[in-house]
Amino acid sequence: MLRYLTGGESHGPCLTAILEGIPAGLRINKKLLDEELRRRQAGYGRGERMNIEADEAEILSGLRGGETIGSPITLLIRNKDWENWKDIMSPFSPPESSRDKDKSSLKTTDKLTRPRPGHADLAGAIKYNHTDMRNILERSSARETAARVAVGAIARVLLKEFSIEIISQVVEIGKVKAHTADLTVEKIRRQRDKSKISCPDRTAEKLMIEEIGQAAKAGDSLGGIFEVMVTNVPVGLGSHVHWDKKLDGRLAQALMSIQAIKGIEIGLGFETARRPGSKVHDEIFYQERQSSMEKQGFYRKTNNAGGIEGGMTNGELLLVRAAMKPIPTLKVPLKSVDLITKELVEAAVERADVCAVPAAAVVAEAVVAFEIAKAMREKFGGDSLGEMKRNYEAYMDYVRSI
Repeated sequence: MLRYLTGGESHGPCLTAILEGIPAGLRINKKLLDEELRRRQAGYGRGERMNIEADEAEILSGLRGGETIGSPITLLIRNKDWENWKDIMSPFSPPESSRDKDKSSLKTTDKLTRPRPGHADLAGAIKYNHTDMRNILERSSARETAARVAVGAIARVLLKEFSIEIISQVVEIGKVKAHTADLTVEKIRRQRDKSKISCPDRTAEKLMIEEIGQAAKAGDSLGGIFEVMVTNVPVGLGSHVHWDKKLDGRLAQALMSIQAIKGIEIGLGFETARRPGSKVHDEIFYQERQSSMEKQGFYRKTNNAGGIEGGMTNGELLLVRAAMKPIPTLKVPLKSVDLITKELVEAAVERADVCAVPAAAVVAEAVVAFEIAKAMREKFGGDSLGEMKRNYEAYMDYVRSI
């Protein structure tokens, strides 16, 4: 079983993650992990925090000589901004002398009691019986996703051993839509990597940047939509036999767990509800293989299902799409009610992004990578990478023989 747990607060000393279930013998390049963390911090519309942090993953256990040894992998990402928050975020109360020196600072003396509409502040404070909502927002912050990106980076390394690749693209920001349906996955990758906003459509990219600039001037924020594609996925990951084994359900849960994500589509998604069945379901064809290594056999000319049928991968490109709401922290705050006094107030203002859709797409790649890697581990098992590969090859020989 592949599983992980993260810990840490946004302005605490660090973020941590423990990843269990990676087979022994997988070579990990730390630079690849740090590159994924760098990608998460990039993108037009990010906030001031990105100028402070320069995320790097430290691996504290589970590796020796650059290879996994089969034991849990412990990851640590230090928060550089911790230096500015040591008093207020101390695990124990700061000394009286520290408080006396800083009586003029609202940051270190006042509780945060003005909940932000659209954030976890109010519901979390009520649920956990807190009168200071910093106890909620520090953990509910999207800063937590840095740990998940590090976990996903290791999952990606495992998937690459089986030639499985994951790529995302931004397809909408605000009212601007990109047009990339005629592009190959490889062309999407090349053009996206040259974009400030992870959008391969140059015309749309320019308009998106303008939209973000206008929102920034107005003290507002913007959301959008991104796609994640997974190539070369074998048929049969996931299962139809139990609700919690269906891969589409697991992917939806993983993506919805990303902060600010409000909707998920697989393949045509909601469009399938607007079409008759004859225009939705992908017809099945068969072409005899000329050799055992040829990829044909059963295939489809369309991929409206997004690579998943009956909770299982069907061998086609896996395609998921997610909608991200605008960041709930606004420089021109919305109306709210003070948690203690019950008076009408303006919501609290924390440092935040204007638009984080490109960053959310990187996080989505990570959580998708984890779910696909988890399904691969369930399907092919193995305590070592060599054993897992042997099981995989035996299965693929069977698939190619049909």
